[in-house]
Amino acid sequence: MPLSSEVAPVAAPEAILGLDEGVFDDIVSKRDPAWSRIVETPCIHSPKLSAATGCDLFLKFDNFQYTGSFKERGALAKLLSLSEQERAVGVIAASAGNHAQGVARHAALLGIDATIVMPQFTPMVKVEQTRALGARVVLTGADYGEADAAAHKICSEEGLTFVHPFDDPYVCAGQGTVAAEMLATVPDLDTLIVPIGGGGLISGTAIVAKRINPNIRIIGVQAALFPGMLNAVKGGHRPCGGMTLAEGIAVREPGQLTRQVVSQLVDEIVTVEEPNLESALSMLLTIQKTLAEGAGAAGLAAVLAHPSLFRGRKVGSIICGGNIDTRLLSSILMRDLARQRRLARLRIELIDIPGQLTTVSEAISAAGGNVIDISYHRIFNDLPAKSTYIDISVEASDGLQMDRIIDSLRAAGLSVAPLTANQNQ
Repeated sequence: MPLSSEVAPVAAPEAILGLDEGVFDDIVSKRDPAWSRIVETPCIHSPKLSAATGCDLFLKFDNFQYTGSFKERGALAKLLSLSEQERAVGVIAASAGNHAQGVARHAALLGIDATIVMPQFTPMVKVEQTRALGARVVLTGADYGEADAAAHKICSEEGLTFVHPFDDPYVCAGQGTVAAEMLATVPDLDTLIVPIGGGGLISGTAIVAKRINPNIRIIGVQAALFPGMLNAVKGGHRPCGGMTLAEGIAVREPGQLTRQVVSQLVDEIVTVEEPNLESALSMLLTIQKTLAEGAGAAGLAAVLAHPSLFRGRKVGSIICGGNIDTRLLSSILMRDLARQRRLARLRIELIDIPGQLTTVSEAISAAGGNVIDISYHRIFNDLPAKSTYIDISVEASDGLQMDRIIDSLRAAGLSVAPLTANQNQ
């Protein structure tokens, strides 16, 4: 059943977009030669992740696109829809991420001038990547909202065509090529799990998938910090905001067009917490050997967080992007090791006499552990003057071995306490 009980599903799903059937078919079948610049990314079975999740899981690797994101598809579809006059004048978009690069790349390849308005605090690496793809970059505004307002002002002043990141029928149809490729490769998928930000990807996916198989389940996933689409289609005022790993789907207000599609064609929307996203990203890298950004890991995060929805089913999940800061990635991987108790920070109380550190190292070694780092606290503590403590980071193969390391330290007569993330001294 669709999310909204007030609106029955339409016989021709593409009609919701207001596009002529022939135009929609031209996009989804990628008839224009320019579509050869979009990678037909693999959709493959993941035996290891299937075993870990209890479903038959197939992954669509749109992180393999030239710019590392599915956004190229919708951008190209929109650009190909422009008249000769519109192409001659140029286009504009507001984006600090994947949409910026998708528009910049395909506008340049089609000989169209592109202006991208980005918030002034956008990381310079993203700014330079967008410029390198041929776009004029305007840095203004403290956030996306202000940049978007500035883009609309420039659009009006210069007579440009605005390329919206999601609330546009051509963009939605272009994103739908993901589903067409998936179902051409694996026709008997019975469930698709799709990340939702503004709703462009899930709108195009739902329309194409329901045309091919009206009984297929479409499940959307949002970061719990940004349930914008869930608020829009189900009502309520769930808070939106915060620092999410899935910044690519951190949208407070979804599109007007996309919420109509979602209301009629999407079967369910689930949310995932930040630890779910971190675990999913880590699993994709360590088990599947592919790099996903937070939004790209959202599908797997949903399968991990809501296993009963997917158990025993043949599920397709879209890795919609792979652009992530390497420093953030390093932090996520280390945090996941700590969550699995393969890495722990232990606080050990010592008598301030020679040989105590040798006792500690021998106890850890006897249990097969590995010391990562160590720090003394001789002055800033409230212990007696002849006592001290050390904080020591230890690596183990799993949680059971970590327990053996702690037991070994205690058997040596040492007082040991595992530290939590918020214990800083």
